[in-house]
Amino acid sequence: MATNQHFPEVSDVLPYPVYFRLSDYQAHQQFEYQTHPWGQLTYCSTGVMEIMVDGQRYLAPPQYAVWIPPETLHDGYIRQDVTFHSAYIDASLCAQLPDQPCALVLSPLLKAILGDFAERGLTTPASPADQRLAQVLVDQLQLAPCSRNYLPGSDDPITKALLDGLQADPGSKLSLADWAAQLHVTERTLARRCQRELGMAFGEWRQRQRFLAALPLLERGDTVQEIALGLGYSTASAFIAMFRRQSGGTPDQFRRQPR
Repeated sequence: MATNQHFPEVSDVLPYPVYFRLSDYQAHQQFEYQTHPWGQLTYCSTGVMEIMVDGQRYLAPPQYAVWIPPETLHDGYIRQDVTFHSAYIDASLCAQLPDQPCALVLSPLLKAILGDFAERGLTTPASPADQRLAQVLVDQLQLAPCSRNYLPGSDDPITKALLDGLQADPGSKLSLADWAAQLHVTERTLARRCQRELGMAFGEWRQRQRFLAALPLLERGDTVQEIALGLGYSTASAFIAMFRRQSGGTPDQFRRQPR
């Protein structure tokens, strides 16, 4: 049963211009629509959260954060158990940050700062050292590239059923025609719904999903061959080609990046 929660539990004025929160949430919790006068960086270090921001639904896996500018209507839905990080940033510090919602690629430094505050249980930077860290976070956010690999979601029942099926089994080899038969629609109808609801074709969404699913497996040390077969590719070379199209580099190059 979903529960409704409103966060953050702070007044309309942040305790400090950069305010941190860390929470663990169980699956199937629904957060109410809300706006607030500060910007919000949302990052799930484990699990996936679904966020509706300004009419666009984002899936936020651990490799990306969702940036929500001040005074932007948004809600959230916990798809699976998550460890949820947020940084609330005063509007006075948002001038150089994106003025539209977007998915941001988190650098190792950004992840480290968020992880450090979370590990120490700090919400308000009090010491000069922590205040400097908070400023570094804002500086790094200004440099963070918006990602084209985010996964859009959909409230359309048929499209949502398709996406839920793909999320449950990223390695599924079912074709669009197979999914259309399962969902009792024509292949052409399902293709049109994907394009209308997601802004992209079925194949592109599935490639993005498999790319995102591969990242934690690479970080864990799984072999490229194991990942490729587990994600539905018949050969490692086909998986590597997809990975290069999505990221501009190979899986091994990704694995060698500093974390």
